[in-house]
Formats: sequence, structure tokens, C-alpha cells
Amino acid sequence: MSRQLSLFGIEAAAPGPGDLAGLLAGPGQVVRMGGTARVSVVVEERWRAVALVTEMRERGLAATCVQTVEENLGVRTPYSTALAPLAVAWLRGALKVPPAGFALEGRQLRLWMAAAGRLEDKDVVLRLGRCSDGTDKTMQRALAMIGLSCEILSGPARVGPSLRFGGRRRLARLAEMIGEAPDAAPEGAWP
Repeated sequence: MSRQLSLFGIEAAAPGPGDLAGLLAGPGQVVRMGGTARVSVVVEERWRAVALVTEMRERGLAATCVQTVEENLGVRTPYSTALAPLAVAWLRGALKVPPAGFALEGRQLRLWMAAAGRLEDKDVVLRLGRCSDGTDKTMQRALAMIGLSCEILSGPARVGPSLRFGGRRRLARLAEMIGEAPDAAPEGAWP
């Protein structure tokens, strides 16, 4: 059986450093140093760290993983000129703010799911992390533009809000867009 390739799926383009915008759509952070930038994200489970390090290396970025004070895992890239455009697009001073007209595609969504997505019953919840005002609405619009309309869930201040969507068609659409589960993902962690 053959299937049609999605215009927004992971097969639509080759992996590149710009895909890390998916981490910034969620709980990831970007910092600048001179003409370079570094992207980092804190994850709670080892499989997520392994998956993200693998994804970053596929994009030519030698990622590292460190244990945080809270017993979580921090995954980060080195400072790189390849990531400078993300910093320019996403930072307003020291604040992470989505660029105007931000749109998601499969490779970005895959990274967001690997970092902060979880299945809850028959729904998918994507954590945003702490973010600037309006980020939740921007990401809600970006998901709706690719056929994944969702609702905003408030969360504790230290974690930030999340987005939730469900339904057989939406989950099938998500699975088509983000591709196969990472090798490290446990059963039931990936749509």
C-alpha cells in the first residue's frame, strides 16, 4: 500500500538546524553569543534526551546531555552560526517570542513531540513551557494551520501552559507528519 507524502511531514524536506524551531515552539530556549546561538531544552525522561541528541546530530549539531539540579536532563547544542537565524527570529531582548507568522512543519513538530509531547488517554498534549504573552495562541494557530486544532490548557507557573488535541483523524494526521517513533521511545509514548 502506498501513501501520499504530506507537504508538512518529515519527508517534505531534508533535516536542518532550522528544525530546532520545534523545540522553541515548546519548552526549548535559545541564547546568543556573538554571531552564534545555542538551543537547549530540559526533558524529564531519558528516552527523550536520547531521541533529541540523535535528531540534533542528524542536523549536523553535536548535542550534549547533562543532568540538571532537579534530576531532569538538559539537552543542548554547541554554540553555532547555523543556529544564529533562530536566535534572531525568536529573541526579543532576552525573551523568547515566536516570530510573526510562525508556521509548523513535520520535522519541527517531531522535535516538539520528542521533547514535550505525551499521550493522555486518546489525546496528545504538547507542553509549551514558560513563554511570553500570546505564545499559546500563536502555537494554537500554527497547529490549526496544519489541521491540528487544539485547546489551551493552563499549567503551573514553573511549567507553563500546554496544548491538547485528540480525535482519530487528528492523531492520524500527527502520526503522518512526525513519522515513526524514535528508537528510544517506549511503547505508548508516540502516536
